[in-house]
Amino acid sequence: MPSKKNRSTTLALFCKVVDNYGDIGICWRLAKQLEQEHSIAVTLWVDDLRSFQRICPAVDTGRELQQVDNITVQHWRGQGGEFAAEDIADIVIEFFACDIPPGYIAAMARCEQRPVWLNLEGLTAETWVEGCHTLPSPHPSLSLTKYFFFPGFTRRTGGLLREASLEELRLDFQSRPAHADDFLARFGMTPAEISSLKVSLFCYPQAPVSALFQAWQTGGRAVTCLVPEGVATEALETFLGIPAKAGATATHGALTVRVLPFIPQPDYDKLLWSCDVNFVRGEDSFVRAQWAGKPFIWHIYPQDENLHHVKLKAFLQAYTPATAGLLALSYAWNGVTAGTVNWTETWPDFAEGLSGIAREATNWQNLQLANGDLASNLLKFANAMR
Repeated sequence: MPSKKNRSTTLALFCKVVDNYGDIGICWRLAKQLEQEHSIAVTLWVDDLRSFQRICPAVDTGRELQQVDNITVQHWRGQGGEFAAEDIADIVIEFFACDIPPGYIAAMARCEQRPVWLNLEGLTAETWVEGCHTLPSPHPSLSLTKYFFFPGFTRRTGGLLREASLEELRLDFQSRPAHADDFLARFGMTPAEISSLKVSLFCYPQAPVSALFQAWQTGGRAVTCLVPEGVATEALETFLGIPAKAGATATHGALTVRVLPFIPQPDYDKLLWSCDVNFVRGEDSFVRAQWAGKPFIWHIYPQDENLHHVKLKAFLQAYTPATAGLLALSYAWNGVTAGTVNWTETWPDFAEGLSGIAREATNWQNLQLANGDLASNLLKFANAMR
């Protein structure tokens, strides 16, 4: 456990990886921001170190306890274990109701000063979250209260994850085109590919990738699609004709596809900043795409009974850059559209409005900036509860 002697506040963040990289991506960004910007001593409990290592190569998957970027990383093996009151952090966060160990909860109740206990919920634009944000939930048998904390898109929520330096870094990078050219050249992209319409693609397996590839192949504009290794593997291998390993590339018609190695989070931001359109998934890359200020299409995490369609529609209704073309493509990409989708019309209708979407994206960013950032809002609430 981190020593309370070195920092004024300690925090334990519990993360169970469900959506491969989204869950740990969010928790790692939050942990780093709390440590770097707020001097919080953070312990990140995570059950899947392999997924963690994909976005943070410094992680050693063979170690139970390690320090990474001044953050204590604890491999979370299960729900067992006994804990003393001195093991408990001042602030305890469970990400997305992940059920922290009962022994840890029991020790929380034995603390002379109870920790602030938060359930950091998933991001949604549904209006009901405004009424549930920061609501208390008393423990049924212990003298403890857990509070629900919702990220969101309005002042009545916790806002979005965003580091204090992010906007300055983005603007500096995008103001000098040579930076993007040099970054993309690292992956073998040719000058012709760099001057084409550049699309990053990060999606779940059920996305209609092959249909979109076909529309790009037969379109009148050169497209270069950049896909991380391990994403849309079946569609990629059909297109490439070879295993979809990092470095693989092929061109058919107007479309060139390149398979990229899985890259660390800071480089993924640069990829989003460098591309003209970003297909993103889940929550983490979804938020980063909004801060990138570029047109994007969101592949939402699928839920039973198509509940994810409700969340998708709620966001698109709130999202000010949403054109008719963006709506149609988003619905088709997420399986909302009934019947057969004519991709040779759906894609061009979206692409025609790219410049307008990009302009309006700046206004959307300004709206979100006014809500404050999630880490600062979370700490402000936690301090008020202590």
